[in-house]
Amino acid sequence: MLAYLPRPPADASRYGTFPQKPELPAVPTVLAEDSQQPIGAAAAKRSTPMPNYLSLPHHSGIIPGEPALPSCGSVAAQHRPGDLPRCPPGARGYPQQALSVPSIPGMVRGKSRGSTATVPEGLQSRRRRLRDEDGPVVQAGKRQRQRYVTKVGKCQVNLGNIQEKKRFLSDIFTTIVDLKYRWFLFVFMMCYIVTWVAFGTVYFFDAWVRGDIWHRGDPEWRACIENVDSFVSALLFSVESQRTIGYGSRMVTANCAEGVILLMAQSIVGSMIDALMVGCMFVKISRPKKRAQTLIFSKNCVVSRRDEKLCLMFRVGDLRDSHMVDAKIRAKLIKSRQTAEGEFIPLEQSELNLGYDTGEDRLFLVEPQIICHVINHHSPFWDMSAELLRREQFEIIVILEGIVEATGEWAGGVGWGMTCQARTSYTEDEILWGYRFEPCMSLEKGAFHVDYSRFDMTFEVQTPAASAKELQELEQERSTLSLCWDHLLQPC
Repeated sequence: MLAYLPRPPADASRYGTFPQKPELPAVPTVLAEDSQQPIGAAAAKRSTPMPNYLSLPHHSGIIPGEPALPSCGSVAAQHRPGDLPRCPPGARGYPQQALSVPSIPGMVRGKSRGSTATVPEGLQSRRRRLRDEDGPVVQAGKRQRQRYVTKVGKCQVNLGNIQEKKRFLSDIFTTIVDLKYRWFLFVFMMCYIVTWVAFGTVYFFDAWVRGDIWHRGDPEWRACIENVDSFVSALLFSVESQRTIGYGSRMVTANCAEGVILLMAQSIVGSMIDALMVGCMFVKISRPKKRAQTLIFSKNCVVSRRDEKLCLMFRVGDLRDSHMVDAKIRAKLIKSRQTAEGEFIPLEQSELNLGYDTGEDRLFLVEPQIICHVINHHSPFWDMSAELLRREQFEIIVILEGIVEATGEWAGGVGWGMTCQARTSYTEDEILWGYRFEPCMSLEKGAFHVDYSRFDMTFEVQTPAASAKELQELEQERSTLSLCWDHLLQPC
C-alpha cells in the first residue's frame, strides 16, 4: 500500500533529506580521455541537451545552457509598442524552442534523445549512457515496488484467512476449472482411479462373502460374477465395466441381485464422472484466457498534445486474423491518498475516461488502435505536470474485453460466445512525456499492411511541461489580454 503514496519532491532543502539527482562534473572523466577537440567543441559537448518537453515562461522555462529564444506566447513580446509580432497560424501559448521533428522514416526510434552538437558516435553513446543513468526517470525506475497488475495481466493479490471455504465446494465445476494444470490432471486421474478401486473392492468383498473365491474351478458352483476370484481380477472387472471394454471373460450373472445393482451404480457414477471431467477439460483448454495472449499493449504510455488538448495515449493490437466482437476498453487509476479528514484510502480506484460518452471506447480492432484519454478537468491528471509526474506513484490498469469471434454465434444482432479479457498496467515510470507513437500501417499491393515491429516505437514532439490546468489558465489569460489589446488599438 505504501508503494502508491506520492513521492517526496526532489527539493531536499524544503522536505528534508532525499536523494537528489547527482550533478555531472564540468569535464566528465570518461569523456575527457577521448576528447581531442578544441575548447569550443568541448563546451558544446558539455552543454545539456534539450529535454523532450517545453516549459512555460512562468514555470522555469529557461533551460540551463540554452540561449533564451523569443516566445510567440510571451506577453511582453505580444504587447510591445510599435512592434507587434505576427504569430504563425496554430501557434500556441508556449515557447517555440529550436527542436525540430524529423520525418518519421528517418527518425530515431524509441526514447533516444538527439543532441544538436556534432560529436563522434562513440562519445555520443557514452554521453547518452551517462545522462540516462543519472536521469530522474531511470532512478525512479530502479526502485523496486510491487505492482497491482503485471504487464501480462496477472493480478498480484493473494486472498488469505478465508473462513468459509465450503463455498468453493458449492461451485465444484468452477473450482476444478480454476485449478492449475498439475492439480487438474491429478484430480482427473484420481476420480477414475478411486472409483475403479472402490467398486473393485466391493466386487471382491461380495465374491469373498458368497464363497466364490473358495469354489474356484468348481463347475457345479453358481458364482455371482464369473472369473472373479481375487482382488486383481475384481479390479479388472471394475475397469472393464466402467469403461465398457467387455473382454468377455468376466461378467455378472443372474445368480445374485447385488451384482446387478452394483453394475448399474457403477455405470451411473462413471457417466457422471465422464461428463464432469470431460467438460472441465474442454472448458479449461478452450478458455478465452488463452485468446488474451494474442491481444497486445504498448510497453509505454505517451503524453502529448492532440487537437490542442493534452492527452494520455497508449496502443492496443490484435495478432489474430479472427477479430474480437464488440470489443470494449476501459482504464482504472490505482493510487493511494489521504482524505481531508485524515482517512487513508489504500489503492483507491478511479475511472479514466477513454471515450465512454462518445462511444470511442468501443473498438473495431482490425488494426492497432491508439487509445486516447483527454486530460480535462474531470481527469485525475488535470493538475499534474511533467515534473510532478516523476514524483507521483500510481498505476494505470487497462482492461480490454470482447467476445471471441470463433466461439460466437450471432443471430438477429444477439451474440452468444465466450468473453475474453486482456489486462495490462502502466506505472509512472512507463509514461513518456512529450512523445508520440510512430505509424505502423501502410498500403501495400492493394491491402493495408501492419508492421508490428514498429508497434512500440515512439518519437519526440514539442510538448509543454506544464499541466493541462496551467495550460488552460494561460490560454484564458492570453485571450483576455489579446482582447484588451485589440480594444486599445481600435481608433477613436
